[in-house]
Amino acid sequence: MKKKTTKSWYEVSPIEIKKYAGQIDQIAGIQTSILQDGKAFPSRSVFVYTGSGLEFSVYLDRCMDISHASYKGIPLGWRSTPGDVAPFYYEPEGIRWLRSYFGGLLTTCGVTNVGPPCERSELTGEGLHGRISSTPAEDICVEKKWISGKYVLSLKGKMRQTALFAENIIVERKIETYLGADYFKITDTITNEGFRKTPFMILYHCNIGWPVVCKKAKVCIPAKRTIPRDEIAKQGKDAWYEITPPEENYQERVYFHDVKTQKNGEVIIGVYNAEQELEQNFYGVYIKYKKAQLPKLVQWKMLGTGEYVIGLEPCNAGVLGKDETEKRGEMDYLQPGETRIHELEIGIINQQVSGYFSNL
Repeated sequence: MKKKTTKSWYEVSPIEIKKYAGQIDQIAGIQTSILQDGKAFPSRSVFVYTGSGLEFSVYLDRCMDISHASYKGIPLGWRSTPGDVAPFYYEPEGIRWLRSYFGGLLTTCGVTNVGPPCERSELTGEGLHGRISSTPAEDICVEKKWISGKYVLSLKGKMRQTALFAENIIVERKIETYLGADYFKITDTITNEGFRKTPFMILYHCNIGWPVVCKKAKVCIPAKRTIPRDEIAKQGKDAWYEITPPEENYQERVYFHDVKTQKNGEVIIGVYNAEQELEQNFYGVYIKYKKAQLPKLVQWKMLGTGEYVIGLEPCNAGVLGKDETEKRGEMDYLQPGETRIHELEIGIINQQVSGYFSNL
């Protein structure tokens, strides 16, 4: 998927920009803040705006996940009823993870359990989707600078999941975009800093919401094979890509996709509206990643009233939970000292890239 560029008002030299703006944050920038309302208090957040209309919030105290995102004023992600919740409200037991699940454009799940709770012992037992999404970042670094003619906006930090006698895993995250961009990139460098072989499960829970998710849109996945998780999903298997209006008492559907890649090994998925623009040159949201890094793809289809969301979830080990995944012999492991790199790009489907989605 190639991005063609057309001249826009912000595509001028740094010297020219300085002639018109005393501070470049008039156009694009990164702003740090403390959330002060309700259960979000007191947690750290970062607001990023590129000047193209793309704006998003990085929740520093929640694994540097993306809580809010919009393009030209139109929301991209879905928000769950709890909203922003500070990490110390996290409840690890059972499925109480849902009490602090804000949804957002991205929630990271893992890193030693994804899916149902695992309760094998007091120390290693884990609740739904693990604990990394409630881990605050440390060693935060914000950079805003010109590099090779681009004004680059980047944010770095790291999260550590560890316990004495258990795992010791570091997730170093970099989020990068630039002046005029309609997408951003996430690069995670994940290292087992312990001396034990450690179960490793990670899932990037990308939640796309209304109005991108609507009756006229469709889920676009280059699927070679689709497996429903259960009987409910099986009933709608042939319509996994369809989006219907909100429905009372809707039961969630989950599908496991084996996907085709581009020649370069990348996978491109998204929610695309071929019938109408949401805004000028805005047809939906795409996610791009490398299958070699994240070999599995889960689709969460939840079209209930008040719970209207399409989840596109690249991952390494599925969503069956640690117990079942190990039982099936499908667990991924990090060896002592081993490092993995995951790259994810989230952006706007515009006219230049819409042709790819029209063919899915």
